[in-house]
Parts: sequence; structure tokens; C-alpha cells
Amino acid sequence: MGGDPSPEGVARRLREGMARGVLSFPLTAFHDDGSLDPDGLRTHVADRLAAGPGAVFPACGTGEFFSLDEEEYRTVVRIAVEEAAGRVPVVAGTGYGWAQAARFARIAEEAGADALLVLPHYLVDAPQDGLVAQLERLAERTRLPLIAYQRGQVAYTADALTRIARIPHVIGVKDGHSDLDRLQRLTLAAPDGFLFFNGAATAEIQARAYAAVGVPAYSSAVHAFAPEIAGAFFAALRDGAAGTVDELLREFYVPFVELRDRAPGYAVSLVKAAARLRGQRVGPVRAPLTDPAPADLADLKDLLTAGLDLVGAAL
Repeated sequence: MGGDPSPEGVARRLREGMARGVLSFPLTAFHDDGSLDPDGLRTHVADRLAAGPGAVFPACGTGEFFSLDEEEYRTVVRIAVEEAAGRVPVVAGTGYGWAQAARFARIAEEAGADALLVLPHYLVDAPQDGLVAQLERLAERTRLPLIAYQRGQVAYTADALTRIARIPHVIGVKDGHSDLDRLQRLTLAAPDGFLFFNGAATAEIQARAYAAVGVPAYSSAVHAFAPEIAGAFFAALRDGAAGTVDELLREFYVPFVELRDRAPGYAVSLVKAAARLRGQRVGPVRAPLTDPAPADLADLKDLLTAGLDLVGAAL
């Protein structure tokens, strides 16, 4: 942990980081037998940090939080904290029901995380009162600042957002629905300083649309395997270089999304496969995900090579 650990301090550091770079969601490294690979994870996280993200989010969706047991989770978060060494905020994933989320939250506290990303709860649909109560119960059981992730069965109304923003140390919302009408209502209902960021799958595709409703910050799965591409896109978007943004979208991001959509789970397994193509020791995905089919891997290699060429990098 680094800097002011208060919710206001963490929110300030995140806001500063989000203006400086993408939010990085590192992969969790496994051996071929499916066991956790701490050394591979440490190298992967260190390389992501060297590429200058605004913050690092270990053990979240891209990091296969849903497949980790508590001791593996502890190791993943601890390694991210050690490698970050206070340079950027470390926001660990937590989730399931509030009782289990609180267990992961305690582990993240002990490991030195700065904040928590609260992933959608398990299985059931719930009314807005229940969604708010879920965060209230978790907030009562951790001192760490919370960022709520609305995706899947979690979608907040503007009224619920105002109630969430009053919960002690809830500091922001990550959006994965890409419902810009709803999102605009939430940003207008939020108090000054409340954080929002674009958490859509392959968020760069919709980055300009999100920015238009006041949400310029975004998470980048591409940063996990091609920080050169992710960084070039961020810089072009920030600097208003529309031609470069269009070229990267047309030649890399849109084809990547089309490849991602070929099979369920490719939003994670393609990212991990691309990292392996670049020599990263991250290993396979865990069930219920599966690694990409050989033909898809061949297409991924061609696309990655072309994308890196666009930004003057090599596979």
C-alpha cells in the first residue's frame, strides 16, 4: 500500500492514475497442471507495471478470480502489492455473496491491497434494495475502499447510485453494460469526485462513446499482452489523434473483438493465449474456461503481429 489509505486518498490516487494510463488487469499464471505459478505471476505483473498503467487490478475477471481458492487469492494479491511497491494503487477483486466477499476482503487487507473491486454476486437476480444492501454489508466488514462493478445481473438505477455513494468508503462504479443512457443518468446522480470507469469487454472499442458521457477512464485487457498497442491507443485518444484511433480500431481492436466473440470465455482465454505468444509465462486457463482452438490461435497470432506492427513493435 502506498500513500494516503483513506477512501479520499485512494480515490485521488486512482483519479490521477486514470488520467495517466489505462487500468491494468493482470492475468493469473498457472502451471500446465493447473496449479498456481507464483514466479510466472510475479514476472507478468512486473512487466505490466513497467508499461506504466494507472493502477493494477489483480484477481479480477481477467485474472480468473472465480477459479481461485482463498490461499491462492492471498498469494496473487500479495505479489501484486509487492511488485507495485506503492507506485500505483492495487485494487483486488472480491465477490460472490457479501459474506464470502468479506472473507476475500479480509485477505486483501492483510495482503496490503489499496481497494476492492466488488464483482457481481453469484447466480440470482436481485432488486435494487438488495444490490445496495450487498455493498452495505461488505462495507461494514472491511476498511478498504470499494468500487462496485455493474455487469451481468447487477445494474444500478440512479436512485440506487445515490444511496451507494453514501455508503462509507464506496468510491466508484465500474460499468460493463455499455448502456450509455443508464450510465449518463448515473454520472449525473453521483456526487462530485465519485469515480466511474469503462469496464466493457475490450473497452477501447467504446472508449470514445464512454468519454462522451463523462467516463474517459477504462480498463484494458489488451494491456495484459500488448501494452504497446494499449499505450498507443490511450495516447491517441488522449491527444485527440482521431486518425490513429480509427486505424487501431479498424486494424486491430475490431478484428480482435470478432475473434473474441467466436466462443464463450474467449474474453479471458484469448488474452492469456496472446500473452503466451509473447513469451509470458502465464500458462493455461482453468475450467470452466478452455484455451482457444488451434485455428483461432493461428488467427490470433496473425492479428497480434499486425497490431504490433502498427505501433512499431514486434511479436
